[in-house]
Parts: sequence; structure tokens; C-alpha cells
Amino acid sequence: MLMTNFLRERKSIREFKNKKIDVDVLAELKSYLNSIENDDGSGYIRFRLYEYGENLYKELKGIGGYSGVMIESPHYIGLELINNQEDTIIYGAYYMEKIITKLNSLGIDTCWVSIGDADEGQKEKIFGEIIGKINYILAIGYGKPRNPFINESISHRIGVEDLVFVDKIGNSPKADELENRGLDDLFYYIRFAPSAFNNQPWRFLLKKDRVSLLIKYNDKEKPSLMDAGIVMYYFEYLANSIGINSKWELIKDMTVEDENTHYKYIGEFKL
Repeated sequence: MLMTNFLRERKSIREFKNKKIDVDVLAELKSYLNSIENDDGSGYIRFRLYEYGENLYKELKGIGGYSGVMIESPHYIGLELINNQEDTIIYGAYYMEKIITKLNSLGIDTCWVSIGDADEGQKEKIFGEIIGKINYILAIGYGKPRNPFINESISHRIGVEDLVFVDKIGNSPKADELENRGLDDLFYYIRFAPSAFNNQPWRFLLKKDRVSLLIKYNDKEKPSLMDAGIVMYYFEYLANSIGINSKWELIKDMTVEDENTHYKYIGEFKL
């Protein structure tokens, strides 16, 4: 499936069949997880495959998931971060989305599951001896068929004119400006990138030869670094598909304020 179609049609699966993934596919997945860790190269991001999902589900029931409702699946992948540095958090999410893309190519469904509410004592009991912390796991398996007679709600997506600023924050692109630069499709489809609670906190500041990624937040919250890593992966993939072969370069400790809204600079991408 083309990435554009995957992004537009992607849905998290909340109900999985009681069907295990074939052992040969799990072996391929283990090898892929190792290759992802090697690609990262930092040593601070690790992925753990939990083949016996029923055991993990029993331990996390009432603790993880959405409002204490745990997602039951035959297998899980744990995202273990060895430190709490911003770049580790960002790239942990970045690489998890790369894994999701691989799983999609194998016909395997997924769902992000937060377990941040579990205390460290509970996590040690559940996951055993780990070096870092696991705040997120990925439920993986085969989703149950959806009822064709139930209309599913369609997530609202902000318009490109609200997503992209040109030269300065708040300055929307003029008509045909993105099309003339060959960036209209990229910014159209990046709107469908997933984010926590579909908050879509990312914004892009476009300049002559580069684009900056910003995360929007307010006084009552922290900028979502996980959402930053997720959208970085998809932006990079879409840009590479149209011949822009760049990588994100992270920006440290830079924020700006526009009226009552804060923006945290995450990184720059050369065009």
C-alpha cells in the first residue's frame, strides 16, 4: 500500500482476533527489531517482543490502555528507553512508527497502548528486569472485522493553511505557493499522521531552503515529544518519496510564544 493511502486510511485496532502470528513471521519481526536498534545506533532505544500476549494482558488489565481499559492482543512490542533525554523520546516514537509500517506490509494490525500510569514497581513485576523505562507498548495481531452497519466517526483534520506557516509563525501560505514549490501533496497527506487523542499538535515553519517542525502546546501541558517523533518519520518518508533525500536535524532548547500559545522547535529539514 502506498504511504499516502496508509496514512489516510490508517486506524488503530482496539479489538484483535485470538489468533497468533505465524512463528516464521515473528522470527522475521525479531530480526527487523534488531535491525532498527542498529539503525538508531545510540544504544538508548530498545524494542522487546512479547510473544505470549495473554500473560502481559492479565498483568496490565486495569492499568494500561485507555482509561484503564487494556487492549487485548496475542503479542506486544515494548518500547524501552534507556534515558529520558528528548532525542531518545523523539526517536523512540520515530522508530516505532517505522516498525508499524513494516507490520502493515506484513498484514499485521497495531495499536499504541500507554502504560505510563503504572508505577515502576508494577512495571518491574510485569516486564522483569529492564535497564530503562517502558511507558508505551504496541499491541499487534489481526484485527476483528468491523461491523459494516456501524458508521465510524471520521477524525477531524486541520487544513494545510493552519498546519503550515511561511517565514514566520501565523503567516499562512498564499494560494498555490506550496504547489509551486512541489510541496502541496506532502503537506496535504502529513495531516493524516497519527497523534495522541488526535490533537495534531505539529506545525511546520517553511522558509526558502528548509522547514522547521514545531509542537504547539499551552501553559497547562508539555510539548508532546512522542507526537513529534511520529510526524518526523512520516514527513521524512513522504519527502524522500518525492526526491527530497534529507534527514531531520534536532534543535535543542528553543521555544517561542505567540499570544497564549507556545511552540517548541523540534528540528529542521533541508529542502
